[in-house]
Parts: sequence; structure tokens; C-alpha cells
Amino acid sequence: MTDHCALCEEVLDMLFTVPAMRGVTLNTVDIALDDALVEEYGLRIPVLKANNSELAAPIDIETLQSWLRDHCK
Repeated sequence: MTDHCALCEEVLDMLFTVPAMRGVTLNTVDIALDDALVEEYGLRIPVLKANNSELAAPIDIETLQSWLRDHCK
């Protein structure tokens, strides 16, 4: 994530509506604070990461739900 990122806010809002997120700890990282993270993720944010799997933008609700089922158990 990074501040003032509309796509990041949209995905964050989606996460809070998905029942599979109940009980899951969510850690956000502002990539703007780290040049290496900007280099790695800058064009792909928002990026979700769980259990060595990443889901990068664009993210829609169906893709999000499927990815959560598969990677956040």
C-alpha cells in the first residue's frame, strides 16, 4: 500500500466485507517508506501476500475471495 492510493483503499474495503477475513490478521506496509519495496511493488500495488503467495492489482472481489480461500487458511 501507500498513502492516497485509491486502488489500495478499494481493496482494503473489499477485504473488510469478505467473511473469510474474520480472524485473519492484516498487516499493511507503506511501500513509499522503502526504496526496495517501491522498486519491487510500485507498479503492482495493491499487493496482498499470504503464505508465500501474492495477489497483485488489479483485484476484483471474485478473485480476492478465491485467493483468500486458497491462501489464508
